[in-house]
Amino acid sequence: MLTTLARFAMSRPRAVLVAALLLMIVCGGFGATAKSHMVGGGYLTPELESVQANDFIDAHFPGGNPNFIVMVSSDEGVNGPRTRAEAQRITDLLSHDPDVTGVQSYWTSAAARPDLATALRSQDGKRGLIMATVTGTDTEVQNRAVKLSERLNGDRDGVRVRVGGMAGTFADINHQVEKDLILAESIAVPVSGVLLVLVFGSVIAAGLPLVVGLFAIAATLGILRLMTTFMEVSIFALNMTSALGLALAIDYSLFIVSRYREELGNGLDTRAAIARSIQTAGRTVVFSGLTVALALAALAVFPQPFFKSFAYAGVAVVAAAVGASLLLLPAALILLGDRVNAWDLRKPLRRILGRGEPKPVPPEQSGWYRWVTTVMRWPLPFALVTTAILLLLGSPFLSAHFGTPDDRMIGTFASSRQVGDALRQDFTANMASSAVVVLPGFHGAPNEIGGYAAALSQVPGIPAVMSGDGVFVKGAKMAPGIAQMTGPDGAYLSVGTKEAPFTDAGKEQLAQLRAVPAPGPVLFGGAAALNEDTMDSVLTRLPLAAGLIAVITLVLLFLFTGSVVLPVKALILNVLSLTATFGAMIWMFQNGHLAGVLGFTPTGSVDIFMPILMFCLAFGMSMDYEVFLLSRIREEWLASDRSPAANTRSVALGVARTGRIFTAAAGLMAVVLLAVATSHVTAMKLFGIGLALAVIADATIIRGLLAPALMRLMSTGNWWAPKPLAALHKRIGLEEEPAAEKDSVLTH
Repeated sequence: MLTTLARFAMSRPRAVLVAALLLMIVCGGFGATAKSHMVGGGYLTPELESVQANDFIDAHFPGGNPNFIVMVSSDEGVNGPRTRAEAQRITDLLSHDPDVTGVQSYWTSAAARPDLATALRSQDGKRGLIMATVTGTDTEVQNRAVKLSERLNGDRDGVRVRVGGMAGTFADINHQVEKDLILAESIAVPVSGVLLVLVFGSVIAAGLPLVVGLFAIAATLGILRLMTTFMEVSIFALNMTSALGLALAIDYSLFIVSRYREELGNGLDTRAAIARSIQTAGRTVVFSGLTVALALAALAVFPQPFFKSFAYAGVAVVAAAVGASLLLLPAALILLGDRVNAWDLRKPLRRILGRGEPKPVPPEQSGWYRWVTTVMRWPLPFALVTTAILLLLGSPFLSAHFGTPDDRMIGTFASSRQVGDALRQDFTANMASSAVVVLPGFHGAPNEIGGYAAALSQVPGIPAVMSGDGVFVKGAKMAPGIAQMTGPDGAYLSVGTKEAPFTDAGKEQLAQLRAVPAPGPVLFGGAAALNEDTMDSVLTRLPLAAGLIAVITLVLLFLFTGSVVLPVKALILNVLSLTATFGAMIWMFQNGHLAGVLGFTPTGSVDIFMPILMFCLAFGMSMDYEVFLLSRIREEWLASDRSPAANTRSVALGVARTGRIFTAAAGLMAVVLLAVATSHVTAMKLFGIGLALAVIADATIIRGLLAPALMRLMSTGNWWAPKPLAALHKRIGLEEEPAAEKDSVLTH
């Protein structure tokens, strides 16, 4: 297949490049509107009890579980004339909006329901709330909330209006992610260009990976937009898959272009050098892409649209990066020929410094060769010390605490964050995190609901339980009546709380609420229940996803190397590397170290979705460098006498020939990922910094220390496979031909 692709691209180079340009324009144009069709959440699934509770309220008690909160504040107090006038304007606007139901406000409740008014007024009397439910699908709610936020947010005549709630939060996050993507790409592309020039010297050679990277970004946007037509796609996929496409395209192009220049230096003509590069580095790119794509595909086992959108989009983006590298680069290189080395900026610099042309350094005299031979001279001490350091770095992961995201994921500049902070600090109960208790089909006597509400109010940390127009505070009913929360299809209660839903105290409180005997079948909804149900849903599928990734890795690396030992070694090294990375993430983001420097608010927990996504991505990207390194080590091993000394020499030569390339690739990928980390959304910071650390650690500590040490300890056992598997590997046809044979086949 690779031979066919190389021949096709070299025989029709202009047609291939023109077709790619047209495809890039079409994908870019089609994908330009992708962000407006994406959802801010994607964390929930219909089978969750908490989702069913919320759906029941939406269907039978519109507005009973508000997702849109407007905070109106003024120094003159909530009862000042200007504050009242502004609140009335907002209430009227929401009440007449056909997509908004269940509008309640402090100002309309003050006389009719003083109990509710107390919950909707801040303790200092300067802030009041207006609550409502924005209806529709996740995408519709998100888009409608954006429009409402634009109309309502602002300061008018000394009165401050801020929009929050779940709908307002995701509206703010979507807007910020869109802005952050533009900033990230404006940083990543030029900085990557500068680094590529430093790596290659030649501006032309450096430009090729960037061109392939820009193609990958355009293809990513088109793929994401297409996906939005038949499924929910998370807004976070916009940044993450664009970064992934750019990073992988640059990585793969770097591998192929570097090998091409090496083969030109070895005396091959242009066509033979391209062919050799595609059959060696191109083969590595295919296996690397398969590993990354299948690791991401494992996310599809999770039911949440958030994970599924990354699974499908990730596979498509990796395929685009691999395809572009294997087709566009041969077409461009056959046209460029030796001119790939043109515009070498190092030549004028050397003339200015009075230095002559540097002589090529044989691999055996390179710094990488000397370093690796030193490591392999004392492999056991290096292996033990490095492993101990990685485990020490990973130790904070033992105290990891996971939760689902809330408004604190975005900075204090966002209106939803300002509303959330006020609810947590200045109100009797946090109306955004209140629990809802649903009794579907309940037809009992009203006093049964009243008794249940009174019992719920006895749970520690519950300021009040609302049932209709009555509020139960520690068993004392402050106003009669439950009519508003009962109906022909059942009943519900709203349970106020001061506990953060993602903390241990919040989980314990929910367990105590569930333990209160109910007068009928009951469903729990609200922030704490959503968090618990989502965590259970994710964690039950986690072993399956991890198992799939492990099996995929073992099978692919066996097909690549013919060994059963090297895949197991690679799996162990990846786990060690990721353990250290996740430990650092817990230390920074959960425990709050460097929060001031990085500009985020620690919450005592880490978004459960990000580590899982990072694991799949980091695992696949780490295999990128493993495959690249093993391909060169294996080339040397196949050309040797297969002795223990040959194994040591093969490892040293493999690292010496690839060390500069994979560290440059890791640096370039880290630049792209750290550009993503400039986001003002905490999840994006975690994603960018975490993956950048994983890539850098893998390319330095793992490939430069631990991998050579272990391969020296295992000696010729590295290449062992049981006879039946060895025969299977030979029969599948993935053994490489000798270089001379290969070149003669490809150049005819």
